[in-house]
Amino acid sequence: MNTIANIIEPHNFELIFEERDAKVLVNTEKGIIICELLSDYVPIGHFKSIFFKISVIIKNGDFSKFIFDKRALRAFHQPSMEWYFLHWKSEMLQYGIVKHRKILPREKWFEKMVMIAKEQIMRDNPSNIIDKLDIKYCNSVEEAIMI
Repeated sequence: MNTIANIIEPHNFELIFEERDAKVLVNTEKGIIICELLSDYVPIGHFKSIFFKISVIIKNGDFSKFIFDKRALRAFHQPSMEWYFLHWKSEMLQYGIVKHRKILPREKWFEKMVMIAKEQIMRDNPSNIIDKLDIKYCNSVEEAIMI
């Protein structure tokens, strides 16, 4: 399993900030932002705070790809996912974030919960932006950078 630390140098990523629950890196040449969650559970207030900071970076740069590494998570929090999917992604689309690459924990139940929640969000919010986004699930950060 590759870690963010092994990705920084060969792919020219710069650490922008790191706090208790997350680490955020950017490659301005490639227009990529990586958010690696570091905790097994991120309370929604912390989650939103992290993503508000990422929003500022996106608004002040020229980015098109967001890589979200959730492998540290051991809890699935539906309200955080809904906010991320419906609000944050919609706003960031306006700033050019079209490609979303996600790396999920290896536990199959987590992947199943993500898919169930995604279906429910799309069903309950038919005017969502899913058709405007390029979303792919990856097994590693390296794969997410490449595709």
